[in-house]
Amino acid sequence: MNISKQDLPLLSKMSNTLKFLCADMVQSANSGHPGVAMGLSDVMSVLSLHLNINPKNPTWINRDRLVFSGGHASSLVYALLHLWGFDVSLEDLKAFRQKDSKTPGHPEFGHTQGVEITTGPLGQGVANAVGFAMGAKYAQNQFGEMINHKVYCMCGDGDLQEGISYEASSLAGHLGLDNLILIYDSNHITIEGDTNIAISENIKMRFEAQGFFVLECDGHDLLEIDAILSQAKTNQTKPVLIIMHTKIAKDAIGLEGSAKAHGAPLGQEVIEKSKVALGFDAQKEFYIPEDVMLRFRNICEKGVCANKIWEDTYKEKITELQAYQNKDFSKIIYPTFEKGQKVATRVSNGKILNAISSAVAGFIGGSADLSPSNNTGLDQAGDFPNGKNIHFGIREHSMGAISNGLANYGLYLPFCATFFVFSDYLSPSIRIASIMNAKVFYIFTHDSIGVGEDGATHQPIEQLSHFRAMPNLSVYRPADANENVACWKDALERQGPSMFVLSRQNLEVCTPEDNDQVKYGGYILKARENAKITLLASGSEVSLALRSAEKLEEMGIIAQVISVPCLDILLKQDKTYIKNLFKDTKILAIEAARSYEWYYFADDVLMMEGFGSSAKGDELFEFYGFSEENIIKRVKALC
Repeated sequence: MNISKQDLPLLSKMSNTLKFLCADMVQSANSGHPGVAMGLSDVMSVLSLHLNINPKNPTWINRDRLVFSGGHASSLVYALLHLWGFDVSLEDLKAFRQKDSKTPGHPEFGHTQGVEITTGPLGQGVANAVGFAMGAKYAQNQFGEMINHKVYCMCGDGDLQEGISYEASSLAGHLGLDNLILIYDSNHITIEGDTNIAISENIKMRFEAQGFFVLECDGHDLLEIDAILSQAKTNQTKPVLIIMHTKIAKDAIGLEGSAKAHGAPLGQEVIEKSKVALGFDAQKEFYIPEDVMLRFRNICEKGVCANKIWEDTYKEKITELQAYQNKDFSKIIYPTFEKGQKVATRVSNGKILNAISSAVAGFIGGSADLSPSNNTGLDQAGDFPNGKNIHFGIREHSMGAISNGLANYGLYLPFCATFFVFSDYLSPSIRIASIMNAKVFYIFTHDSIGVGEDGATHQPIEQLSHFRAMPNLSVYRPADANENVACWKDALERQGPSMFVLSRQNLEVCTPEDNDQVKYGGYILKARENAKITLLASGSEVSLALRSAEKLEEMGIIAQVISVPCLDILLKQDKTYIKNLFKDTKILAIEAARSYEWYYFADDVLMMEGFGSSAKGDELFEFYGFSEENIIKRVKALC
């Protein structure tokens, strides 16, 4: 797109319309962030002319992706979606931030048509955009020139201060993602004031050092914005950062350039004066001139045509792509394991991953530099971007958000992996995936004090409870290799993200093959008539519960054992199932973690009372009371 001077009056009118739509939305809601919307209205009016999107077919795979890393710019997002022709009406704009509206305070994927991803905390969107760009790059290698779109990400000072943006940008530069364009809204304002109170680095040099092509632009010069976007789109070798120098709350009389305009309504008086100054009627709210609407809606018409030409050009390839999109899990040939065999669940999981990868084309992922320990390498699958194995490097935080981008791209089932104790680094991304119900698989090995000699810093204690408390997330902690297979079968068929918490140490195979009981979250592994006690356990503690039950029966105490590979799913079962599961027994839960949640069912819980320590795993289990003798003692106290 190349605009001329003759286009400037209408473009200015488009920008000003956008400004006041956003200002009116925030004023009507009496909450929101008008400053960023008004500061970016010039940039977004020009960028609209460059975007290749189709509001009539929002899931067109070759559309440009646009990510707003700063979700507080939501009024701008919704105003644009309305103007472009997505299913966001003027009434929706008037309901901004109200209950049950399509226009919540921060954009949510799946809730508002046209929102590509839920970004949430600052910085997430940068990594999400890298995930989209990686997804496009891999697709391009699979399907050729039919995938040739760009990924745009709007980010601000706050996004680039967050560490996740460093991680993601580093990987983007390393991979040479030439389809990625970051647009940095450099207005030098955060909530507390001028950015110089907290940051003084040279952003241009930082990104150049990370392998980006960096451009700079006056974010209020329409001709310059157009030229710089055209230049960025023709770049063929590196990701691009465009530093757009803008003023927060541009043209808001008395508040332009002020931190006060960041997160509060401008006030009716300021809005009315500002409208008059730019030739708008002070009394007209949510006003869109006809010529402005026609020009914005032309983006939709252009996208419909581009989509049709693409479909006509790549008819045969589209059939191939659709087959890639439609995941057929029935073709997976899972590994088998014999009772009594000893195998760590991280090892059995590696075999399962390879079985899935062999049958499912879009199953891709990797580890945060721990593939040999996580057992996540996909055999004979190659390295990204030509193959399925992604080397995220030691970048757990961005790994999680990149995986969200891959999941939302529309072709992939992504997985990512690290040690369970490092899951805290991914927590914000996992939470966002759970809000979106994004289908991401998290693989966390070294799941307990069984880690052993690495000591307390590497032994997860509280993490299980944290993630079990997260809505929409299925947390699986399989007892053995067979249960691990069953957990994967269950997870692949479920909506939303899943987490696999796996052992470093070998575990004896103690559950049956073809176990369809896992779908209930918990099931009776060792049934006994007239049982007095139920031993409830997950993961490595299940085999301990089985051994303890045998000892108890020798003493005349009849014990049944229940394996709970996924507490989240068990909690969703009806009262009849739960009653039949536990009968009228006393219940002792056993888990080598800080697991107060078991008290929902249990009369007593044998759990970690503090952090772990450095010693051999077997010694630690004994020291912290995870032994047959201590379980018998706890049972006698209950019975």
